[in-house]
Amino acid sequence: MNRFERRPGIPGEAEIEFLDGDFRIVKPGAYVRCAVTKEPIAIDELRYWDVDRQEAYASPQAKLDRLNLKVKL
Repeated sequence: MNRFERRPGIPGEAEIEFLDGDFRIVKPGAYVRCAVTKEPIAIDELRYWDVDRQEAYASPQAKLDRLNLKVKL
């Protein structure tokens, strides 16, 4: 994501293409939803995602839960 893709104040859910170590905003918005918990994740707070599944995660634990790994952080 670069400074031109940041559009503060745009409400609603964003559509994002997840890349290795980065992401590209396809449709601007304020947040994306966690694939596991369904909670909204502010674009500026987005840190965890899966490139192959094209999914966002609210936390490392949500990613582990998605992979059905029984590890508690």
